[in-house]
Amino acid sequence: MTINEIQDQIIDDFSAFDDWMDKYQMLIELGNNLEPLDEKYKVPQNLIEGCQSRVWLQADYENGLIHFTGESDAVIVKGLVSLLIQVLSDHTPDEILNADLYFIDQIGLSQHLSPTRSNGLLAMVKQMRVYALAFKAKEQA
Repeated sequence: MTINEIQDQIIDDFSAFDDWMDKYQMLIELGNNLEPLDEKYKVPQNLIEGCQSRVWLQADYENGLIHFTGESDAVIVKGLVSLLIQVLSDHTPDEILNADLYFIDQIGLSQHLSPTRSNGLLAMVKQMRVYALAFKAKEQA
């Protein structure tokens, strides 16, 4: 699936709920379903700067695709990590760098997250793009 197809599916899934409490519950469930991050990746260099809660993000590059894994110690943030991994994992560096992540606004995250969570979400997206840039540069070297 393309990044946009995945985003459209997420928008569709979230549109089933009118109440934001239900949407938060869905985020929590997404976080609870996220594979636990291997302890060996819970190292300082995998911590995302700019997140109030602790968020670890691991990126592995294989066959031209970046595979992300991650975890957070906060339930809603863990759901956000899960969403970003769902959208961006297993795509090429260029696809990740060129992705317009419109699902964030479309499902209402921009309006319903606290400022600290919004900043953390942006920090996660930024870090994923930094990984994509690094793998792209390594590929071209």
